[in-house]
Amino acid sequence: MKSTTRTLLAAALVLGVAAGSTTLPATASASPRTVASASPHSVSGAAVRSGIDPDVAAALETAFAGLPSADATAALVRVGGSEGVWRGSAGVRDLASGRAADPKGRFRAGSVTKVFTAAVVLLLAAEGKVDLDRSARSYLPELIPASYGGVTVRQLLDHTHGIPAPDFPWSTVEGAYANRFRIHDPAEMVRSATAKEPEFAPGEAQHYLNIGYTVAGLLIERVTGESYEQQVTRRVLRPLGLRDTYLPGTDARIVGPHNHGYQRMTLDDGTTGLRDVTVWGVTDGWAAGDLISTTADLERFTKALFGGRVVPRGPLLEEMFTVPEVADHLTGKPAEYAVGLARKVLGGREVWGKTGGRWGYNAAIASTRDGTRTLVYGVNSTDAKGKDMNKVATGVMVAAFGMPS
Repeated sequence: MKSTTRTLLAAALVLGVAAGSTTLPATASASPRTVASASPHSVSGAAVRSGIDPDVAAALETAFAGLPSADATAALVRVGGSEGVWRGSAGVRDLASGRAADPKGRFRAGSVTKVFTAAVVLLLAAEGKVDLDRSARSYLPELIPASYGGVTVRQLLDHTHGIPAPDFPWSTVEGAYANRFRIHDPAEMVRSATAKEPEFAPGEAQHYLNIGYTVAGLLIERVTGESYEQQVTRRVLRPLGLRDTYLPGTDARIVGPHNHGYQRMTLDDGTTGLRDVTVWGVTDGWAAGDLISTTADLERFTKALFGGRVVPRGPLLEEMFTVPEVADHLTGKPAEYAVGLARKVLGGREVWGKTGGRWGYNAAIASTRDGTRTLVYGVNSTDAKGKDMNKVATGVMVAAFGMPS
């Protein structure tokens, strides 16, 4: 979104909040006891299966049986590929009504956004408008300081740039909730990050952070003269017919049918419980994490991406499956992230994909390289963005592919 439009929308949103606008629903809360006492919904849509191993189908049903639970209030899952199809949903649309979860509901996809951003950059590279080996500073000289002059476009996308995270005025989920309608300008986030010393020299390690994709979003705008949102829509969403996927900009709502997200945190009375976090601005994520989508759209995107119908087959698509031979900056273990996607070994086979988390929501896309099995899920996690992966989401991933090797 270009800066002038972003500023106008920001002002409108702030005015609406200050005036108590009814377009932003009041926040509800519920205690963990509310979730525990809610009537569990059986898996709906489990009959939508064809050719899949019965043991896999049973494991998928078990993975989110009994929702809503303390870990999640809803889950939507689609498994596809030549090894069979399975689709299911469980849980509730919201705790207040107890209605069954909408299997077509939209949700926040979090860092799955990075795959879309990476695809647009690679498409621009295919057109000669971006050079992956050229420095990010050469595209954004007024924004990227000389101390980060060696960072290439590729390093932005595979997290080997060494740029630290920007500063935010909170360190807890409660602090983030209090600032949920704050508007974050991408350029200001980049300035905050690049004012610090590099974490490591470019290309020497890998540290998974959002900031590289924030820079990439600004780079897209600079070389095209259009907003990041317009470019993703023009190059990915519209060609693939992803009609239920969009980039919200400064709108804190999820537009259209959706299942509410709840996050466990300290409530106003000092107790720990669940708060409805469905309405929450995502400008802090922007090109790294603001996408809203559905399982059907993300499944279509995943199959198209792996099939060479987003980024054409060849060297540029291979960038998404090429993990740099460096160590993780924090753990010292071998790097796992390529451009946009990450590599895991599950059930003895290589799986590529991307997970994402926003408060109240977890999402993922995953596939074997040959497309024999694909997985997409949206889980309304009560511990999203936690230290460990949500139990329901983990159960779904293991059921679909097998245990990590």
